[in-house]
Amino acid sequence: MGSFNLFCFFIIIFHVFVATPIFSHSSSSISTKFLDLAKSPEVFDWMVGIRRKIHEYPELSYEEFKTSEVIRAELDKLGISYKHPVAETGVIGYIGTGKAPFVALRADIDGLPIQEMVEWEHKSKVDGKMHACGHDAHTAMVLGAAKILKQHEDQIKGTVVLVFQPAEEGGAGAKRVLEAGVLDKVSAIFGLHVAPVRELPVGHVASKAGPLLAGTAMFDATIHGKGGHAAMPHFAIDPVLAASSAVVNLQQLVSREADPLDPQVLTVANFHADGAYNVIPDSVTFGGTIRALLPESIARLKERIHQVVTGQAAVHRCTAEVNFHEPSYPATINDDKLHEHFLEVAKKVVGNNNVHGMEPVTVSEDFSFYQEALPGYFFMLGMQSLTGEPLQSLHSPHFTVNEDALPYGAALHASLATTYLLNHDGAKVGAKNHDEL
Repeated sequence: MGSFNLFCFFIIIFHVFVATPIFSHSSSSISTKFLDLAKSPEVFDWMVGIRRKIHEYPELSYEEFKTSEVIRAELDKLGISYKHPVAETGVIGYIGTGKAPFVALRADIDGLPIQEMVEWEHKSKVDGKMHACGHDAHTAMVLGAAKILKQHEDQIKGTVVLVFQPAEEGGAGAKRVLEAGVLDKVSAIFGLHVAPVRELPVGHVASKAGPLLAGTAMFDATIHGKGGHAAMPHFAIDPVLAASSAVVNLQQLVSREADPLDPQVLTVANFHADGAYNVIPDSVTFGGTIRALLPESIARLKERIHQVVTGQAAVHRCTAEVNFHEPSYPATINDDKLHEHFLEVAKKVVGNNNVHGMEPVTVSEDFSFYQEALPGYFFMLGMQSLTGEPLQSLHSPHFTVNEDALPYGAALHASLATTYLLNHDGAKVGAKNHDEL
């Protein structure tokens, strides 16, 4: 990873927001101008203010009512039309002609059930809730892109759809947005995630074609035996022993059965047996997650988990049931053609040396639901400062956002959308050209 110069001091010139015809220039010129606009105090300070306002009042999945109000208030000020509610608390905005082609930019808006431990002026004011995954920043960056694009709406060759999506954190909000039908005419969708890793400084991005993030499924298992006194186990049927054996044998599904070149993870993360120290319980429950990059690997793990749990239960004279939570999340798989588009645009926005490849990661993202329905592309946005302390990981109560990254996300969103529309102007993409909203 090459070194990255410190984030430059923001300046603004009077004519920055005069509606000059920037789309008539090359895509390189467009990208440069978008980054200059995003770094200007008018846009940067505005994004920071929105991000902090949202950060102070985090809301969990499908409860993002105040967050939705903030988003809609800003869209109203910008004169951007929108649909609401979508998937209960979501907002879908529109910039451009209202006609095909359509391209979407996505931001997730929900927080997490975590008590914030960062002491600062805009700390969460809601006990037990926090924006610990950067969704407040994601929302601010899509709004930043919207502010820039609205200034040049008459030059957009199609329609940019702004997707402010609820319930990414386990609520499958993306699936609900799709089911609402608001993206039926969209030809492509782009999304990003802030990445608090030392290897990815501010102004750098990383992604890859093909599988990027794992698909996942959660499961619960219950093993039933016969309770009894711990001093006389021969009168009982011990479900603790059966469940313990099942957990140990589940570990072999990856280590002994999976292709080493096909990344898979099986984690049992909870184990419960009610009773006293001297009582063998009637039943034991345990559960966890499975993760893999290929759909067939998820399907195989589901089948084998059921076989192993019920089989080990039977060996120990017990019975068992296994349940998988729905919906399971598919893998995040980037479209090959959109990867080429991303590389071309990103290099013009942040520079050739600041665009990086990456290996797949076994975390999951519900952006993957969009990619099952239409071409989609997801990438990581760096925010590590070379002069500051290392950032804490996602979902940590000590997680912070380096707000210097916001202009890069806004500029990339705007550039990816507008250049996509320029490249597809007049083409039959996704929907017929006469289709309107």
